[in-house]
Amino acid sequence: MALSAAPGCRAGERGPRWRRPWKLLALGLLSASSVLAAAPGAEAMSREEKRRLGNQVLEMFDHAYSNYMEHAYPADELMPLTCRGRVRGQEPSRGDVDDALGKFSLTLIDTLDTLVVLNKTKEFEEAVKKVIKDVNLDNDIVVSVFETNIRVLGGLLGGHSVAIMLKEKGEYMQWYNGELLHMAKELGYKLLPAFNTTSGLPYPRVNLKFGVRHPEARTGTETDTCTACAGTLILEFAALSRFTGTSIFEEYARKALDFIWEKRQRSSNLVGVTINIHTGDWVRKDSGVGAGIDSYYEYLLKAYVLLGDDSFLERFNTHYDAIMRYISQPPLLLDVHIHKPMLNARTWMDSLLAFFPGLQVLKGDIRPAIETHEMLYQVIKKHNFLPEAFTTDFRVHWAQHPLRPEFAESTYFLYKATGDPYYLEVGKTLIENLNKYARVPCGFAAMKDVRTGSHEDRMDSFFLAEMFKYLYLLFADKEDMIFDIEDYIFTTEAHLLPLWLSTTNQTISKKNTSTEYTELDDSNFDWTCPNTQILFPNDPMFAQSIREPLKNVVDKSCPRGISRAEESLGSGPKPPLRARDFMASNPEHLEILKKMGVSLIHLKDGRVQLVQHAVQAASSLDAEDGLRFMQEMIELSSQQQKEQQLPPRAVQIVSHPFFGRVVLTAGPAQFGMDLSKHKAGTRGFVATIKPYNGCSEITNPEAVKEKIALMQRGQCMFAEKARNIQKAGAIGGIVIDDNEGSSSDTAPLFQMAGDGKNTDDITIPMLFLFNKEGNIILDAIREYEAVEVLLSDKAKDRATIFKDLEMENMDQKSSESDAHKPNSEEAPSDSQDAGAVGEEPEGGGESSAVGDPDPLSAASTASASVSMAQEDPHTSGSAEASAPEPACTPGDSQPQEQNTQTEATSKAHWDSKVQPMESILADWNEDIEAFEMMEKDEL
Repeated sequence: MALSAAPGCRAGERGPRWRRPWKLLALGLLSASSVLAAAPGAEAMSREEKRRLGNQVLEMFDHAYSNYMEHAYPADELMPLTCRGRVRGQEPSRGDVDDALGKFSLTLIDTLDTLVVLNKTKEFEEAVKKVIKDVNLDNDIVVSVFETNIRVLGGLLGGHSVAIMLKEKGEYMQWYNGELLHMAKELGYKLLPAFNTTSGLPYPRVNLKFGVRHPEARTGTETDTCTACAGTLILEFAALSRFTGTSIFEEYARKALDFIWEKRQRSSNLVGVTINIHTGDWVRKDSGVGAGIDSYYEYLLKAYVLLGDDSFLERFNTHYDAIMRYISQPPLLLDVHIHKPMLNARTWMDSLLAFFPGLQVLKGDIRPAIETHEMLYQVIKKHNFLPEAFTTDFRVHWAQHPLRPEFAESTYFLYKATGDPYYLEVGKTLIENLNKYARVPCGFAAMKDVRTGSHEDRMDSFFLAEMFKYLYLLFADKEDMIFDIEDYIFTTEAHLLPLWLSTTNQTISKKNTSTEYTELDDSNFDWTCPNTQILFPNDPMFAQSIREPLKNVVDKSCPRGISRAEESLGSGPKPPLRARDFMASNPEHLEILKKMGVSLIHLKDGRVQLVQHAVQAASSLDAEDGLRFMQEMIELSSQQQKEQQLPPRAVQIVSHPFFGRVVLTAGPAQFGMDLSKHKAGTRGFVATIKPYNGCSEITNPEAVKEKIALMQRGQCMFAEKARNIQKAGAIGGIVIDDNEGSSSDTAPLFQMAGDGKNTDDITIPMLFLFNKEGNIILDAIREYEAVEVLLSDKAKDRATIFKDLEMENMDQKSSESDAHKPNSEEAPSDSQDAGAVGEEPEGGGESSAVGDPDPLSAASTASASVSMAQEDPHTSGSAEASAPEPACTPGDSQPQEQNTQTEATSKAHWDSKVQPMESILADWNEDIEAFEMMEKDEL
């Protein structure tokens, strides 16, 4: 068995502290062919199959990378649904997520060393030239110190590392003279102002041009940062110091790590999620291995490997002992309170903890790594992807999945550690799911909701930086690589730093003399080079025996149902106006509100907010009535959230040239067909109606009959629209928001409420699309008159869609054959008039903010103000949050995204490359053909 040990240290032999097990701790790249024999039932994957899967990863990378370069560069990221670049300040703000964007071609820099790992050396050389020529690091923009460090600084250093390697080999990069390193040093100096704090912990954000705290900087007033944000700097900053000989970067990163270590909770040896950068007080006292802390632990272990400082290993081992004592509850990893570590802090886990099994492999603790990885894999098999958060009984807590690579990373490390072909099959599943559910014509789109299969218009840079790197290395043999990957260590963003940096420009003492470790028991630390007999027993069933008990852990934990307690609104003196009777468009009701001191405010996102000021009431009695009204409205809203909350639905475009690849998140209706009980959904061609608002009798019923009607939000009740199109013969309806620019990316889930009357007469399905998603359908109609969609509770895979289409074609041919018998002379039906399908919407999508006739039903604030979603101008069902439901059903809770002011418009060359639908569809043709070939076996 080949397991690399430190120079002069035999496997299993105790060595001096300065001797380190380089290869195991650096990458865990053990010789997979010689570690474990294939377990019975786990058939070894053939070399041909591995090669095929490796080539498929290369094709997928080419698809993502080429679309970024064609449609997005020099923007930071690609928006794969609209085939354009995401430029900060030109798109609706996504809150903190946008802090990663700095107008520095983020995706290209983040992808540099991936190109070399995938043997794309020519493309790498071209990319480096583009970065040197085009990228400007002196932008007046506020960015995340953490994200900029791991993605941009790490990307530049990783690019420099492989560039000098290629130059040394003599074939490529002969012109290279350290330009990427010069850029990295420039960026390093731009990040240093963030460390201007008394503690040495950096501010979470910095202005690339003006630093912090200056009026022009627009940052530097923050008081808190996350532990990972301050503790995930040492690899990049130390590498920058070792490459350049400038020690200040490593010094600052070490000081931040020292401060966090000193502030750990001494009795539990745990750290919190958020810390005050000035006082060192823990702001959030929960502790885990997921978001907010994750890479802090990772960098302690890897800093020991790269820098040779025993203190980092001492700290890691101390924390790891606490993690396994308190947080690890196999196979779960649950957050606890740092002061009361036996008490769980929450009942759900976030997807970022998926990196931890890989870190445990580097540590050499293989059993819990296998257990946690298997649990995560079972969740993935249930939902196709790992939800952003899921509960201890494996219900979806947050339904998004932004194509995170952490699970692929752990899969790679476990395969290299065990050689078990099971992990190759896991990787194959990841590839298949990405192609089946996330692949779109212009790249790969993040999942808006893993339950419905709907997409989000984002493809983060880490997808190219990490996902394809780990998947390719999983299936690659040593001869497939143009360099020895074991000579490098992965950063948290999977960038490559050479291990020889440990002996270069050592300007700082390895031992940190400022911190005492006398209270720590040295016997807790493993100074021994890994012994293969301990890590991997001579039992070919070892890994399988650990996984087997967890095979059905997710299905067994899935609850059969959740009963909802009914809540009464309470009795007492009735106010003149009851909340359940309130109509925002009723002038009399508005006048009553005014007398009660209640004001109604229309919000930009289509909701209204009610706020009461007792001093503005006409009398003390009216003020008392107003208070009762507000309390009743809060209770009503709360009741609707708990009792009427519905999960999101999906609108899937199934006609040519989309073929089911575009899935839009849709809001449900509290009336009409329940799509969760009709798994086949409703499928049909779309048609715009006249009048476009659907508030009166439909004047073009011949165009709507047997089709799915498109209409605009506004001017009447949702239920009234549904009745009108149902009367005209429509088989379903889609209401498109009239609020220009609204999107499911930035707005909470929207539900369409009834009209307070019995709605049992409405039998067709009704769904709601925000403006951005609705325009995708409208743009498609302008290019292709015949646009067919599927309304369902969850997106269908394309194999099912094509199978249904084939059956429909057979039925159509059969009916045509019957039609040509005795009654062949009959005229065609009026319902086949396709001319109306391409009609332009009336009203141009303009929003209406007055004259709202609809009742309010939505989530409320905790104070005397109530935020509500309304239909026209805007009323809906409980729109701000959704309660979690069992994993057996698609009714789980969603996080809310923040809305903040957008940044100033960027320079001209950063203008987004917006393309007409005709151009986009033309670009898709070749991709569609290739995709159809790839799916040939499946279909």
